[in-house]
Amino acid sequence: MSLDENLVPEVERLGQQLSDARASIERRFVGQHDVVEQVLAAILSGGHALLVGQPGLGKTMLVDTLATVMGLDSQRIQFTPDLMPADILGSEVLDVLPDGSRAFRFIEGPVFTQLLMADEINRASPRTQSALLQAMQEREVTVSGKHRPLGRPFHVLATQNPIEQEGTYPLPEAQLDRFLMQVDVDYPDRDTERDILLATTGIEEAQAHAAFTADALIAAQKLVRRMPVGETVVEAILDLVRAFRPGSDEADRSVADALVWGPGPRAAQALMLVTRARAVLNGRFAPVLDDVAAFAAPVLRHRMSLSFAALARGETVDGVIARVLDARLLRQQAA
Repeated sequence: MSLDENLVPEVERLGQQLSDARASIERRFVGQHDVVEQVLAAILSGGHALLVGQPGLGKTMLVDTLATVMGLDSQRIQFTPDLMPADILGSEVLDVLPDGSRAFRFIEGPVFTQLLMADEINRASPRTQSALLQAMQEREVTVSGKHRPLGRPFHVLATQNPIEQEGTYPLPEAQLDRFLMQVDVDYPDRDTERDILLATTGIEEAQAHAAFTADALIAAQKLVRRMPVGETVVEAILDLVRAFRPGSDEADRSVADALVWGPGPRAAQALMLVTRARAVLNGRFAPVLDDVAAFAAPVLRHRMSLSFAALARGETVDGVIARVLDARLLRQQAA
């Protein structure tokens, strides 16, 4: 690993800018430091994030605040069972022109933005969910045979309620894999909840300010991809991801009957990117093993499935990840 000297001042400037952005977000989204770090890392890496948590934990407010702080145009879609693909992508209407002729005109849907909030994404039918697949992967949509590019940058931040499953449609594995990270939003601790009460029940609430523009964010995303990654970290990422593939020669023995399927190469790509982003967020010029450990669960948890035997034993995906992570990273550190 070699660090380009030209990168040093750029990374330092970006670190200061991100520190300002983080402080601005946390004025409104109080206390959830890990959640803010993970979402910022997903955006810095150019990806999408799935926010999973019980109602009332501030997921919607976080996305709204993020749009302001990152200087992005945003749209929100409230997913419901009767939502149709055209409600997301847009549709063509027939206009009568002044000369009496007729022509089709395309009316853009809310997907034509820079930051799309897909609220309660699992409430829409599979047909409507699939309307986002091309947008998330290729940053464009095809309507009436015509390719239409989306905003630059383009990010989807989707929310999902894990406890209310009636009238919902679980996301297919292919779409889950398009999310760079699954960010679990948990209940705040007592001190954090006290700070939330004091900050949000007065006459005025704290306001966020813009720390980035769309162009500045695109430049930051390019800078993250230029950051060097040491061979130790690369090997740790490969070792970890490949350990969760049941039936593979490199699979960890403890996952043999715990998992039905594991993560693919896209997971390794995601982990490589977000570890770089976390390094910048923490004022470093290159990722370390701690970055891999911190972001392993958010990157991997939605890319694997527990077996019936593991479910019967009361195991969780995060528990399996933690068990393998401890063993593999200890081995890497010892080496």
